[in-house]
Amino acid sequence: MGARLILASASPRRVALLKELGLEFEVIPSHAPEVGHDFLTPREICLFNAWQKCRSIARGRPEAVVLGADTEVCLGPKIFGKPANRAEAESFLAELQGRMHEVITGVCLMHCGTRRQWLGAEVTRVFFKPLTNAEIADYLDRIQPLDKAGAYAIQEHGERIIERIEGSYSNVVGLPLELLRTALNNFTDCFND
Repeated sequence: MGARLILASASPRRVALLKELGLEFEVIPSHAPEVGHDFLTPREICLFNAWQKCRSIARGRPEAVVLGADTEVCLGPKIFGKPANRAEAESFLAELQGRMHEVITGVCLMHCGTRRQWLGAEVTRVFFKPLTNAEIADYLDRIQPLDKAGAYAIQEHGERIIERIEGSYSNVVGLPLELLRTALNNFTDCFND
């Protein structure tokens, strides 16, 4: 029997995006700790975290193709993770407003049964509108920012804060579908009987 696909994430955004590809998959959240070291670039952090999440599940499921991903919001070398509270969410958006930042997602596919793995990263440039404190507060009242890197979600009232993007929209949501579709094609033999 062919391999099945496992998403090593409980993110509802990643689940919804993966369903858009029309694939059957199982969700097994990874509890691997994420790194964020000063000596790694944001891209390297995303790739390492995606690999670590993937590996934590793949070791126990050698027959499956496991997908791990990690997304970071970056303004230069500064990384904006998930805010700890509303005040930090306001601070994040105040710093990002009127500026361009990058959303980077590291993606890893792993099939331990054939000892194959693939790593890649997608970068999307996001341009925020100039925002007042009142506009930031209004936006945050409309979403749940504490579970979102950078304290925002493009798919949730993003038009209120985002002027435009350059690159993959789905990457900003949390999973670059274009990149993933290409990567999965390299694993098609794993899914065959």
